[in-house]
Amino acid sequence: MDQGAFKFRRFDDAHLAHLMGWFADESACRSWGGPGFRFPFTETTFREDTRFGTLRTWSLVDAEDELLAFGQYYLRVGRCHLAHLAVKPEFRGHRVGERLVLELCRVGSGELRVDSYSLFVMPDNTPALRLYDRIGFAPAAYPDPSLKIEGMVYMVASTLRCNVA
Repeated sequence: MDQGAFKFRRFDDAHLAHLMGWFADESACRSWGGPGFRFPFTETTFREDTRFGTLRTWSLVDAEDELLAFGQYYLRVGRCHLAHLAVKPEFRGHRVGERLVLELCRVGSGELRVDSYSLFVMPDNTPALRLYDRIGFAPAAYPDPSLKIEGMVYMVASTLRCNVA
């Protein structure tokens, strides 16, 4: 798969319905959005739970402007925290997620002026856990136990193992 043809850019609202279609059942939705993400969702609740307008929101698209991946970042506990990472189902397992995470970290760390990264992941999301481990994330204790999100694995990285071309 030629990832050189992919474009990393701000999320285009025209792709919203397409993104929403990636989460056809409650399990897929909660694995992606976390335990508090409402399902079934409407466009309004999806926007609210994804925090559009609040979080910096990005996408990976192909040469035909087809949405391939989606992600967000914000400053959390002094790190560039990644959120709502998703890859179009038929592109999973082709390193598209890796490209998305690395781009989000590159842009986010520059904008937020930090040099470390964090994210939450469901403990049973084995493909995501393998991806994050491969590129340098490791499980860690959440810095503020009073704000810990139960049922999630908190992962951090300060050095990434891959470089975006």
